[in-house]
Amino acid sequence: MNGLTSVKQGRWNLRPVIALALLSLVTCGLLFPLVVTGLGQVLFPYQANGELVKLNGCTVGSNLISQNTTRPEFFHPRNDSASGVDPDITVQDAYSQIPRISGQTRIPQSNITVLVNQNEEGTFWIFGNAYVNVLKVNLLLVRTFPSTYGGFPLTRCH
Repeated sequence: MNGLTSVKQGRWNLRPVIALALLSLVTCGLLFPLVVTGLGQVLFPYQANGELVKLNGCTVGSNLISQNTTRPEFFHPRNDSASGVDPDITVQDAYSQIPRISGQTRIPQSNITVLVNQNEEGTFWIFGNAYVNVLKVNLLLVRTFPSTYGGFPLTRCH
């Protein structure tokens, strides 16, 4: 009898552990993500949906993820290291691309330099380097020089 009693007691001791595991699974794996997603959609819909950027009513990219732009008429994202999804380049990298863009589009280098300088974003206080969002500057090129960029795929819906 003693062995049967200890087996029943062992099963009884597992019941709270299993209940707690199931409660934690439902709470942390289902309810919490649904609540956070819902709050994000209600309070910050632009950010929660990936900060999608539109041009002429068409989604052309995201401010958070680099687009694979290889056309010589546009600024290119970083092609080194890491994950390759950083949407920003250093100001120096942007400056180095200006002659190529100017040569392809015949837009004066000074005009492109002004766009880069106006869209330079800083970092916190003295830490880090100044940077430029590639998609933002490319869209400014399209908007500022529509006769030059009017026929490029970036401006049409797919």
